Formats: sequence, C-alpha cells, structure tokens
Amino acid sequence: MNFWYFLTALTLLSALMVVFAKNPIHSVLYLVFTFFCISGHYVLLNAQFLMAVNIIVYAGAIMVLFLFVIMMLDLRKNVPESKSNLTKLAGAVLGGTLLVVFIAATRHMNLGNGSGAIGAQTGMVESLGMILYKDYLLPFELVSVLFFVAMVGAVMLGKREAGERNF
Repeated sequence: MNFWYFLTALTLLSALMVVFAKNPIHSVLYLVFTFFCISGHYVLLNAQFLMAVNIIVYAGAIMVLFLFVIMMLDLRKNVPESKSNLTKLAGAVLGGTLLVVFIAATRHMNLGNGSGAIGAQTGMVESLGMILYKDYLLPFELVSVLFFVAMVGAVMLGKREAGERNF
C-alpha cells in the first residue's frame, strides 16, 4: 500500500510539472513520465493489458505526435501575451469551484473495502479477449467497420486530384 501512495505522489507531481513547465519539450517529457506512473497504477490493479496499451498508445504514439507538432511550431515567434490579473483571478475562482464540486460529489461515495467479485484474471488479456469476442462481438465488429470507413474517408479526403500541384 505504501508503494501506491508513492506512485500516486509521483503521478500528481509530474502532472503538475506538465502544467507549470515553461519549456514545452519538458512539459511533454513530464507527460510521458505521468503516463508511465499511470501504467504503474494499472499494474497494481492487475490490469496488464491496460498498462501495455497506455504505454504503447499514449506514451509512445501520441507523445511522438505532440513532439512533432511542438517542433514544427516556431515558438520564438508565437510568444503568448501576458495574462491580466482579472484573468488569473477568474481562473483561480473557477478552479476552486471545480474542486468544491468534486469534493461534494465524492463525499457520499461508497467505495467499499475493495474485496468485490474481482478475480485474479480480471485485467488479463485472455479474459478481456474472451469477454470481448463472446459477449460484445457485435459492438466490436461495428466499431471495426466504423474505423474502416473512417480510414477510407481520410484517404479519399487526402487524395490529390489529377493535375493538382504542390508548391
């Protein structure tokens, strides 16, 4: 249980550093570290598949895209103007209100003692695959058709017309 608190503290610290880092490259690196900490939480919850997907998809592919976009921007030219004190005050009031609403919403939650009907194989890939292909086969196939249509649409939108030139 002590490791969970340590990992949670690391996750919160790195998430705060994402917001407060001045350099956007450092912010992306802190975000990658945050994703790895969240993957550690998935391992503690015995959800190895979610851990692997989190590392591969978010810490891998999405962060490469973020870095690509940041490096394509000319950050010296696009310096944001300084925020006024009224804007900072409005942000602080909105954040405090959101915190109060969150605390009020979670105050009456019954989380139990964590000893529910969860088996040892709950987060494993094999049990997830059996549930996905047995109980949710139709929604899974419909989502795959939807992804296929989206890919065909993206290819059709990106296709060049005959005689079109790049400059």
